[in-house]
Amino acid sequence: MKTVILGGGLSGLTLARLLHEKGTDLLVLEAEPAYGGLCRSRTDKGFTFDIGGSHIIFSRDTEVLAFMRRMIRGNEQQNTRNTKIFYKGRYVKYPFENGLSDLPAEDRFFCISEFVKTLVAVEKGELAAPGTFHEWIYYTFGKGIAECYMVPYNEKIWKYPTEKMSLHWVDGRIPRPPVDDVIKSAIGIATEGYTHQSVFSYPLDGGIEALAKAIAQPVEPYIKTGFSVRSIRKEGGRWLISDGEETIGADRIISTIPVQHLIAALDGVPEDVRKACDALTYNSIVCVNIGIRGSVPDYSWLYIPDPALGKTNRVSFPSQYSRHVAPDGHSAILAEITHQPDDPVARMSDEDLVSEVTGTLAEMGLITPDQIVFSSVVRQPFAYVVYDTEYQKNIAVLRDYCRNLGIPLVGRFSQFEYLNMDGCIRSVLDFVQTYPA
Repeated sequence: MKTVILGGGLSGLTLARLLHEKGTDLLVLEAEPAYGGLCRSRTDKGFTFDIGGSHIIFSRDTEVLAFMRRMIRGNEQQNTRNTKIFYKGRYVKYPFENGLSDLPAEDRFFCISEFVKTLVAVEKGELAAPGTFHEWIYYTFGKGIAECYMVPYNEKIWKYPTEKMSLHWVDGRIPRPPVDDVIKSAIGIATEGYTHQSVFSYPLDGGIEALAKAIAQPVEPYIKTGFSVRSIRKEGGRWLISDGEETIGADRIISTIPVQHLIAALDGVPEDVRKACDALTYNSIVCVNIGIRGSVPDYSWLYIPDPALGKTNRVSFPSQYSRHVAPDGHSAILAEITHQPDDPVARMSDEDLVSEVTGTLAEMGLITPDQIVFSSVVRQPFAYVVYDTEYQKNIAVLRDYCRNLGIPLVGRFSQFEYLNMDGCIRSVLDFVQTYPA
């Protein structure tokens, strides 16, 4: 019984490893020349950068966290998070509601006053339950935190109006702030939010790709790279998968590739399914990598909500994650710019993107142009799932169709869910428990 896994990213590799341990006869088909998906890394001129944005190893899920840390045992640097939000020239503690004492006095009053007013109004039943992500932000945080940070930052990263986004995904991903913590933070008593990521790990050598390679190690002989799935059809009870030149047979298929690519490869897809697929919304990402001579601030990463500071929404400092990702006496900076496919950012040249980012970093006082010794640009077409208000209807159509075909969907862009690395691994663990060897 031959099982073919479509896609050799984190989900596909984890799936292959776990099924291999169960004795499954399998093959992984990966379109790129190297496996790893968004969990690949590149080293050039002594600098190592992750190609899919800044990745770190953390989780509330103790089983998944133990698995990831076991994979990089002996090649791990543990770090204490020191993350900030760059707001009006200040480095405000992250998350924003835990850093209110860092704000200018008027903004601090605006945030705490509106938070309390909203809290009272909710308790009295004076506010209608939210129906969109935008309404949820105001309902949960109040007008001050919403307008100072939550709305501008979320619209900068999602590149989508928050009024047109669903709210079904926020519980568990954006924690509701404890009332005591918000009040304490406003008067200068230290509090911590998002405590599950307050300590995180990162591979000492090899970037986040070291995790992918460690997971893949026992199944490397069963990974076929450079195979881009162009067509999938069923004939005589078996699946036939082709890249246009070679055809591979399978008794079972599991897809971890973007559902858009899967649907495009299938014959006879009903029009309503194709329309549902086309309607799914997602972001792409540009990673601008900067290597500098000298040091960077002792921050893990920074959020930049202000659109006047340029297109960058997040800046991370990989040389704080691992002391081996930059040459001695140098530091690494990774800037992320999310964008909609085919928007103006997608058409910017690498040179213009580097100039855009270095201008932002200089304006923030993080670098001077003479420090720069290396730069590169990496583009990823699939980065973030955007939960628009039609998402649940459209994804249900696709999942029902694939379920009826007998093709399970596993992983971030196959399930089309906003899953972090730990979420991808959890989705695999849950799937493998019920999948026959």
